[in-house]
Amino acid sequence: MLRIISLNLNGIRSAVRKGLAPWLRRSGADILCLQELKAQEKDIDDDTRCIANYHSYFHCAQRPGYSGVGIYSKREPDEVIEGLGFEDIDAEGRYIEARFNNLSVISVYVPSGSSSDERLAIKFRFMERFVEPLNELKKSGREVVICGDWNTAHKEIDLKNWKANKKNSGFMPEEREWFDGILNNLGYIDVFRTLNPRPDQYTWWSNRGQAWLNNVGWRIDYQLCTPGIAQTAKREKIYKAKRFSDHAPLIIDYDFDL
Repeated sequence: MLRIISLNLNGIRSAVRKGLAPWLRRSGADILCLQELKAQEKDIDDDTRCIANYHSYFHCAQRPGYSGVGIYSKREPDEVIEGLGFEDIDAEGRYIEARFNNLSVISVYVPSGSSSDERLAIKFRFMERFVEPLNELKKSGREVVICGDWNTAHKEIDLKNWKANKKNSGFMPEEREWFDGILNNLGYIDVFRTLNPRPDQYTWWSNRGQAWLNNVGWRIDYQLCTPGIAQTAKREKIYKAKRFSDHAPLIIDYDFDL
């Protein structure tokens, strides 16, 4: 069984202080994909790099305390690819891919467009350019698992207050149509939803008000897969027993040999 976990940390140093390392040791994860490191290479100490027997890889943003993605893996990858080849995207540390035989496991952090019109335009520009790399991966014949914070809730079932957010970034029609295209046109599978069709399944909660306590959340963290490995998905879990950030770890178990 192959266990892959995706988690937006909202700061790797903060998450380490909250017990990320002992949790990872106990988690049974074969691969942990991280988003929003909010650290540069020099900020990640040796104890954080060398948790248990995991190999670690990070693609950090140039701007201090911002963005960044990473991967912990029990098995050493055959190859690690940092970035998409777009200068502005790669400067923000938004993509890292680990390759194991015919499997690619990716950690991606799609920009949020909620803070300003400028950031919304940057998000749309990222979305536009991300389609072709996704298409090339799909056509390559590799099995692919794309973990990440996509900063978009796909369906009404994926956020509590969907009626109030139809004009807000994260649930705008354009964002949801783009997500439709990844699934319907490119052929990726939203594995969590194939295993769990129930409502009130969220991975992110605002720090405002009592969102966490009242489960007023959004499902914006996904594992999107090519059909072959998607068919091997056996179990899903949104882990809530311990909190490392405003996101919860998304755990999927695959009957797949790494």
